[in-house]
Parts: sequence; C-alpha cells; structure tokens
Amino acid sequence: MTDQEGRPARPRDPAAAELPLVCPECGRAYGAAERFCERCRMPLVHRGGDVAEASASQQRARKIKPQYAEGRLVKVARAQHQSEAEFIEGLLLEEGIPCMLRRSRGFDVADMLAAGPRDVLVPESGAQAAREALAPNG
Repeated sequence: MTDQEGRPARPRDPAAAELPLVCPECGRAYGAAERFCERCRMPLVHRGGDVAEASASQQRARKIKPQYAEGRLVKVARAQHQSEAEFIEGLLLEEGIPCMLRRSRGFDVADMLAAGPRDVLVPESGAQAAREALAPNG
C-alpha cells in the first residue's frame, strides 16, 4: 500500500487517531499543544483531510529548521540587487535557514524599485551554517 505520493504507507496506530497533529517526516502523532516532532525536529502538520492545502508561506515555513531560527539577526551576505538577494534567500531556505532581506544603508533609490544592494540577515544560530552554504566550493 502506498500514499498519495507513491511512498510506502506508514502503519497507523489506532490510539494515535485522536491526536490532531502528525510529523510529515516520520508519521509520529502528537497532541494539539505540540509544535515540533521530538524525533525529527520537523514542524507538525494536521492529519490529512483535516485542513485545506498549505499556503505558500506555510510551505516555506515548514522548510525552516528550528535550530537555525534563534537569536538576533546578523548580516551574512550582501547582494547587488533584489533578484540576487532573493536567489540567496532561496539557497538558504533549501538549507533550512530562515533569512530576511533589507535594503543596504546609504543607497538612494525608492524602495519600490528592485535596484540597489540588499543585506541578507539570518538569526545568530544559523549564521555559521549560512556562511558555509554560501561559501564557494573549492
């Protein structure tokens, strides 16, 4: 038996049927007060069929690793323009590192324009991982 994505279906625990949340990685069930899986550290999701499809921001939030989301924001990179900053943001998100983009100080162009340098900021706990992810290989 397989699930909707063609993976082998996980065995179901009858006692877990009352628990509203489940880990999307290992399938372990949790009560409504929990937010992350103890085993996988993944954000918990509602059981299938209970909730509508996740929004783009919810899907994005699910990629973030909790251990990289703590502390004050620190600058880890500078992009030349908005497109480059969004590319860096995507790279970091694939590594589970949340980030924020901010217009660099001293650049005199209207905020609505995509021109101008951007600072890439991440929480302190993810700064080293972000620098490693952005470092050139070789």
